[in-house]
Amino acid sequence: MDNNKKGGRVFVISAPSGSGKTTLCKRLLSDALGLVHSVSVTTRRPRPGEKDGADYHFVSQKKFKYLIRNKAFLEYEENFGQLYGTPKRYIDAMLKEGRSVILSIDVKGAMKVRKAFGKKSILIFVLPPSMKVLKKRLEMRKSDGADDIRRRLAFAKKEISYKGRYDYTVINDRLDTAHRKIRDIIAKELTKPGGKNEGYADRCSHK
Repeated sequence: MDNNKKGGRVFVISAPSGSGKTTLCKRLLSDALGLVHSVSVTTRRPRPGEKDGADYHFVSQKKFKYLIRNKAFLEYEENFGQLYGTPKRYIDAMLKEGRSVILSIDVKGAMKVRKAFGKKSILIFVLPPSMKVLKKRLEMRKSDGADDIRRRLAFAKKEISYKGRYDYTVINDRLDTAHRKIRDIIAKELTKPGGKNEGYADRCSHK
């Protein structure tokens, strides 16, 4: 299928763990942008407050490997001993209908999405204000031990090295400001030829 001939876009939001991408994606989905969310599949255990089928599809290692064998993923990666994958069929179906999809995935997955969809993909990297702030946010989450936080911070530095490959970079210093900037980026992209936003760009604030 030639996705470049369809009206939908694939918006990728990547960020180091603890940078707020999950909260940002939830806000973007509640905006009048017409976006749909592709729920990733993972083998990790749910965190407090996460719901199966809403935040992630939580599966066993055995089920995940079965899905790999059946080529069910657009992309998948292993992070911190757990597997994460993006279901392919749903995204293809949405793009065929002219819908735009938002993905919250890591940098390696983003590169695979760019390779698969080319100009139909828009990559947005969310940066923390500083590594010190990122460490504090991870500590406040209380879901990782000290060793895990150190590994996440080291991994974050590697992820940040990819930011030059993204179309846009947004610093999440203040959540409301970061949300507005990303919302306006998406609205702008949806007004380009082939995009669909039903006039949203004319209604949103560009302050």
